[in-house]
Amino acid sequence: MKKTLLIGALALALTFGTVCPVAVASASVQETVVTAAVLRQGLTGGEVKEVQRRLKNWGYYSGSVDGIFGSGTKKAVISFQKKNGLTADGIVGKATYKALGMTDSYNALVNGSSSSGGASSSDLYLLAKTIYAEGRGEPYTGQVAIGAVILNRVKSSSFPNTVAGVVYQPGAFTAVSDGQINLEPNQTAYNAARDALGGWDPSYGSLYYYNPAIATSSWIFSRPTVTVIGNHVFAK
Repeated sequence: MKKTLLIGALALALTFGTVCPVAVASASVQETVVTAAVLRQGLTGGEVKEVQRRLKNWGYYSGSVDGIFGSGTKKAVISFQKKNGLTADGIVGKATYKALGMTDSYNALVNGSSSSGGASSSDLYLLAKTIYAEGRGEPYTGQVAIGAVILNRVKSSSFPNTVAGVVYQPGAFTAVSDGQINLEPNQTAYNAARDALGGWDPSYGSLYYYNPAIATSSWIFSRPTVTVIGNHVFAK
């Protein structure tokens, strides 16, 4: 899968690594659950960002997709609610999640689920989308490694501290620039995202990955190689 990584002024590295055996990770991920909160003005986070992204794609929202539930987001939610015959209160609850197509968030809210490790349903969805867009032609281990790189960046002080912030950081991922991020992920991508969220890191703490056959940045070739999986070199 074509991939060009963050370069130039954004090139910062911080070593981080936690390696979990495949068998352990695969077993523990079956118990991973997600959480969803009722969203209202004043809140922040990954799920707010996903709501903003969807509303912006559909023409309800014109502000920044920044994960901050401000007055502009509330106005967009109200417009969406009116259009879809919902209570127009500007609050994203079960009915609005369902209308937005945020099924995991809806189910988590209905079931009263709590999160393991603070991973929200929108984090799972966005991670799966990124894995699918960036690595759907790669081996399964390589797909998990892509998810791990994103999570490693979240934990690094050199990058944004949310999954959405990392994925949508300007210039970071080709899939965002060319629109492939909007493709719906398959079950394999969801499984890979869950494995990464469950702690499996086949990238061994890498913060970058690239395809050496198509990469054009001399800087990325200078990063210390950690491992190679499929077509991707994973580096720090």
